[in-house]
Amino acid sequence: MLDISFYNRPTLKVAYDLLGKTIVRNNIKATIVETEAYIGPIDKACHAYNFHKTSRNAIMFNDCGIAYIYQIYGMYYCFNIVTEEKDKPCAVLIRAIDIFSNSERASNNRYNKSMSDLSSYQLKHFSNGPGKVCMSLDLNKSHNGIKVISKDLYIEEGSLEPFDIVKSKRININYAEDAIDFLWRFYIKGNKNVSVL
Repeated sequence: MLDISFYNRPTLKVAYDLLGKTIVRNNIKATIVETEAYIGPIDKACHAYNFHKTSRNAIMFNDCGIAYIYQIYGMYYCFNIVTEEKDKPCAVLIRAIDIFSNSERASNNRYNKSMSDLSSYQLKHFSNGPGKVCMSLDLNKSHNGIKVISKDLYIEEGSLEPFDIVKSKRININYAEDAIDFLWRFYIKGNKNVSVL
């Protein structure tokens, strides 16, 4: 399990270093293959831009190493990990994962059916996006604020072979003015689960 100190570092570094790590949730194990960084003090794409605090984003002002989970479009959840020091609202969004252990449980979470019953389309879109990550891992608003160093949710070192990392613009932040162009999205080159190539 990664120590809490892993998250108490610059957010861009954490977002980069999370790639290839293993996320563990209810005996499901998955490789993190895509992340995005959000740095509240300077980032117009962040919920806490310019230190703006609300009931929704208050978790981001807490200590690092906790889950910030919020709902989008009234139906999907996004899982972020709070980074850096307390009262500096920053987080890393987990955009995509590659499940390699206990995929049957993840399939029941995601589609309410067995892996063997999934179509090729369902398999392709199993966990290639932040809402799909939460569905696969059974994460929702009730998990907002839990520590990612707990038995229910934690991250450990991965076992991937060496890989290349791509930096790009973040997804679906057209409202964010100059922050649209920040290269704060990171993903493992060539991984089939990356959300947008």
